[in-house]
Amino acid sequence: MDIATIAGIIGGIAFIITGILLDGDVSTFYDLASIAIVLGGTIASTLIAYPLEAVIGLFRTIRNLFIRYEDDPNKIIDKLMELANIARREGLLALEESVRDEDDSFLQKGILLIVDGTDPELVKNILETELNFIEERHLKGQGIFKSMGGYAPAYGMIGTLIGLINMLKKLDEPQSIGPSMSVALVTTFYGTLLANLLFLPAAEKLRYKSDMEILYKEIILEGILSIQAGENPRIIEEKLKAFLSPRYRQIDAEDDSLLGGEEN
Repeated sequence: MDIATIAGIIGGIAFIITGILLDGDVSTFYDLASIAIVLGGTIASTLIAYPLEAVIGLFRTIRNLFIRYEDDPNKIIDKLMELANIARREGLLALEESVRDEDDSFLQKGILLIVDGTDPELVKNILETELNFIEERHLKGQGIFKSMGGYAPAYGMIGTLIGLINMLKKLDEPQSIGPSMSVALVTTFYGTLLANLLFLPAAEKLRYKSDMEILYKEIILEGILSIQAGENPRIIEEKLKAFLSPRYRQIDAEDDSLLGGEEN
């Protein structure tokens, strides 16, 4: 479970409600007409912009916002180092048994390709093609959320215009000016809130998770090609660590120190 996503949504709503209560009434900000304009309009525009199956698939994408994936690339490197050592001691054919129950289908596919004696350039092309399509699928989900983040404030402005038009038509009825103005302002509030608390942050979270997943798979790709080339496991480890940020490298170095490793 991704606690950051849940904490962000709950915290954002809580701070906004607190801000309202400090100098007003929450019920003032409830308006069914405003909700219909913003939510209905945003959904309608999204359906116009994207195929129905893409919009329905958004529900699976939303689930990814709340799932916390493995975020320590050192574990991937450790797994590849284990495979590199097996290949060095027992040969490439011994790797087939090692990945038989592997959860990562990308790693499993790459290892089975080199076990089958596939040409290294072909292995690289196959795995890079899969990487490209994974990234393309991720971009579609991000794109829908970004579009919704643009539509919601726009429909908020449409609601504002509707409220202002109704208000101007009834200037001779002073009692109707307040409700019409309320619809105008509350609709803008809803549109801006949905865009900046939900839709745009969701797109950024998906982009971050996609970038991390692609990084992990690039590490796997480089490791597989290095194992196939018969490189020394220690050299492979140093090559793969080059993908990591200094923070992860520092953590790894500290772990080595705690385990009794030599300090550089």
